[in-house]
Amino acid sequence: MKTQLDMNKIAKGLRAQRRGRATASGGYFGAMQLVAEVEARFRVPSGGGRPTDPRWTKRRLVPLAPRTLRRLEELTAKVRERGSANLEPMQLAALLLEKTTELISETEAEGLVSSRAVH
Repeated sequence: MKTQLDMNKIAKGLRAQRRGRATASGGYFGAMQLVAEVEARFRVPSGGGRPTDPRWTKRRLVPLAPRTLRRLEELTAKVRERGSANLEPMQLAALLLEKTTELISETEAEGLVSSRAVH
């Protein structure tokens, strides 16, 4: 059994102040964080098949521009190089979509929509 770290106690011992969770956003550390998340979340379904996150129960078609799919394929290849994650481009897209929706505010989302309408 893993020992739980008490981050408040650690911060107090270091005479520090907790300010929230730190996340890696890109580069080597971002890729390694993504690999770790894939390995922690993805499971092979009981009937067999490709590993996936068992919490994903809804399926939707998502239209993509060709350059977006190419970029997802490039990112997926890099993630595969850095770990044992058997990841497909649209699984990566689902992870990125989840992460973005957790981080973006309603105002930022509105800004994305209104800025696209201007162009």
